[in-house]
Amino acid sequence: MNKKPESAKNNNKFNAQEELEFEKHLQKLEDPNYEGETNFVLSKNASALEKSKYEVCQKILGYKQDNHLTTEQVAKKMQLSVPETKEIFLAHLDKFTLDRLMVYASQIFSPSQIKLTIGRKGSFVYA
Repeated sequence: MNKKPESAKNNNKFNAQEELEFEKHLQKLEDPNYEGETNFVLSKNASALEKSKYEVCQKILGYKQDNHLTTEQVAKKMQLSVPETKEIFLAHLDKFTLDRLMVYASQIFSPSQIKLTIGRKGSFVYA
């Protein structure tokens, strides 16, 4: 008979307080009116346009992280407000058009760093 040690049995379980906190947090995130800082993810059937916009957002966020910049510094470089810049970092794709995102990317990347590659299986944007 294979019995797991007591410590192994409890690794995947929450106590009652943790369970309650998790449920509260989950309800808050699922609220359609929640305006917290939630990073959007692409659906499995995302369009080429959504994938391109997402990729530009990720490249802009990567620029911030790679250069150890604050949100305010990146916002200033792109001539955006801090809330708009946060929306880019969190990939709020519905808030921006692709051409608008490309304008912002061109303010922080050189023209030689911005490239659009179209392959047989979709579009990918590299900034």
